[in-house]
Amino acid sequence: MGKTNKKIKLHKKKTSDKNANIKWIVLIIIWTFIISASISFVSNSLLSGVGIFFAFFVLVSIILIGIIFDIIGVAVTAAEEAPFHSLASRKVIGAKTAVKLIRNADKVSNFCNDVIGDICGVVSGAAGAIIISKLISKGISNNQTVLSLIVSATIASLTVGGKAIGKNFAMTQSNNIVFKTAWIIETIRLNRK
Repeated sequence: MGKTNKKIKLHKKKTSDKNANIKWIVLIIIWTFIISASISFVSNSLLSGVGIFFAFFVLVSIILIGIIFDIIGVAVTAAEEAPFHSLASRKVIGAKTAVKLIRNADKVSNFCNDVIGDICGVVSGAAGAIIISKLISKGISNNQTVLSLIVSATIASLTVGGKAIGKNFAMTQSNNIVFKTAWIIETIRLNRK
C-alpha cells in the first residue's frame, strides 16, 4: 500500500510531414465528394426506373462494394511488407504496388474503410428509401414505418455482418488480398499504357 504511483511518460510517435497530412486531408475530402456524388447519381439513375428486384440487386451490390473495400483496408494494415520485396526483385506484377500499399497503409485504410465504406453506407440508405417508396407505390405495404424499420435493419445487418466476416478473412489472408489488389491495380495501369 505504501507504493507511490510514478508518472509514466509515453512518447508520441513522430508523424510524417504535417503539410503532406493537410494535403492528404484536403485531397480525401475532394475525392469523397466526387465519389459520393458519382455513386449517388448512378445508383439513383439505376433505381428510378427499374423494378423492385433489380433495385434490391443494386442495393446488395452497393453493400458488397463497401464490404470488399473494408476487407482491403483491413488487409493492408495487417499485411507484412517483407514477402513482397523478393517478388518485386523478380519483377512479379503487383509486388511493387503491394509494397506501396503497405507503406501507405494509413491512407489506403482511410480511403477504403472510411471514404468508400461510409459512402456505401449513405448510398445504401438512400437506395433503401427508394426501395421503400417503390414497395409502397406497388401496394405491397401501406405501413411506411414498419417497412422502413425492416429495410433499414436489413441493410444494417447485411453491412455489419458482412464486414465482421470480412475482417476475419482480411486478417488471416492479408498478404494474399493485398497482392491480388496490387495485381489488379498494376494490370489496369499496364493496360492503359
